[in-house]
Amino acid sequence: MFLAGVERNPVSGQRKSPQARDRTIGAQLKAVRVEQTTLSLEAAARAIGWSAATLSRTENGKRHITSEDVATVLAIYGVPTAQREELIASARVGALAGWWSRPLPGVLPDVGTLASYEASASGITDWSLTVVPGLLQTEQYAAGIMADDGVEPQDIEMRWLARLRRQQVVPTVDYVAFIHESALRRPFGGVDALKEQLSHLEAATNRGLGIRIVREHVPHRVLLHSWMLLDFPDTTPVLYVELYGSGVYLHDSEVHGYEKMRSMLDQRALSSAESRSMVKRLRERL
Repeated sequence: MFLAGVERNPVSGQRKSPQARDRTIGAQLKAVRVEQTTLSLEAAARAIGWSAATLSRTENGKRHITSEDVATVLAIYGVPTAQREELIASARVGALAGWWSRPLPGVLPDVGTLASYEASASGITDWSLTVVPGLLQTEQYAAGIMADDGVEPQDIEMRWLARLRRQQVVPTVDYVAFIHESALRRPFGGVDALKEQLSHLEAATNRGLGIRIVREHVPHRVLLHSWMLLDFPDTTPVLYVELYGSGVYLHDSEVHGYEKMRSMLDQRALSSAESRSMVKRLRERL
């Protein structure tokens, strides 16, 4: 099988994880095949030298797409030179853009993938069961969580800096955080850190961020795990589930159930004003 331009992680030797830019490039390649050729998915894959599964994953942004991949596919499709060069250049620039493309010491590689998705999103919904979402955390609170997780002290600062950089996306997107009330009672980093964190949430609601508190009783399926749902302007949503040391991304039909859960949370959560009052009461009791 011919594998064109496989970019690999210099540490692991594996092909890079797919990022948000791969969904855009994949959609462009699919549009070219459908609109400018008569090739079916299977016929195009045979011509390229890939399996149909590989081409399908490429078109759906579920594998990392190199600029060499783009050049190979477009050459097979007989795309005019000017259009081909434009798409190749776009793929090459997209692969280099963003702080997340440069690994940071002590920061998990999956953080870069998540940051690239967040940077391309038009809307982000957080559902958090046990902690304040990372995009809303303060430094001492976040450091307390990392210390509890056994992160080495020398790595905590770099992980916090990466998280702080991720937080810069919040004012630029339609952001809503649904937070289970139990998450607001856990003093990661100590009581003073929790007080500071709750004050930060109060201030965020005053700036117009959508922070909604969910009371204790919700259906079991919502209590299974926390998640982040990312909406994009030109492609389908992606759901991210954080694991210990890594994360899982769900696509297409796998996301539909979570979109329904988001609607249910919107119906059951306290309003922004009620949430702000509750956060204030909790802070004052500490």
